Amino acid sequence: MSYTTGSATHTAEGVTTVDCQKQVRSWSLLRSLIEFLIPTCTCYYLDQQEIAKDRRYINNNYRYRHSALISATITGTIFGYRRGKANICIQSTTNNTIPLLLLELPVPTAILAKEMKSGILRIALECKYDQQQSSSSTTSLLSEPVWNMYCNGKIVGCAVKRRPTQANMDFFRLMCSVHVGTGVINRKTLNCDNDLMYLRANFERVSRSTNSESFHLISPDGSTGQELSIFFLRTG
Repeated sequence: MSYTTGSATHTAEGVTTVDCQKQVRSWSLLRSLIEFLIPTCTCYYLDQQEIAKDRRYINNNYRYRHSALISATITGTIFGYRRGKANICIQSTTNNTIPLLLLELPVPTAILAKEMKSGILRIALECKYDQQQSSSSTTSLLSEPVWNMYCNGKIVGCAVKRRPTQANMDFFRLMCSVHVGTGVINRKTLNCDNDLMYLRANFERVSRSTNSESFHLISPDGSTGQELSIFFLRTG
């Protein structure tokens, strides 16, 4: 295990981490780190269809949050292999290795990183009521198994909730020491032929109702803006 002082980049147990607590003071700097990790990306979405109907829960972020009923802080991690699909993991705390939610996204990691470089990343996840369930027996919002995903106004496919694999659990244990940051876990540590990239941060969790929640990135300086937001909505 190695650790380099006097730098924003550290390596511990095969994890290369950019120390955002000390070095990152704005979202623009965080985006520059993503550009460093993926300097060039020439991929594009295959489906460029714009959202056809008005989605006020995305476009009017502040109005949505001001009418919220419950607010809390959680740990969120966006991660994926360089040549694989991205995932979103939501945990109650950094040290809790059991996720509240693990979603496999239909978007390659490199594509999502390209969207992050644009300055604003808004992910909207929408599901439908199970018509066979009564309103009193409706499952919790984050328990829904399949979601239609929109990324910055483009529909990109279906995100699927899944159980953590053993490889995921090993990754979560490695990440216990990382509170906020972006970085890479090298392929040797993972015992595979692909590096794993991640962005880890605190998010404000806002619950407006049993059918709508959102998560908003909290910058290392403590401010919350619209730069990275994830919305969950269940409709009839």
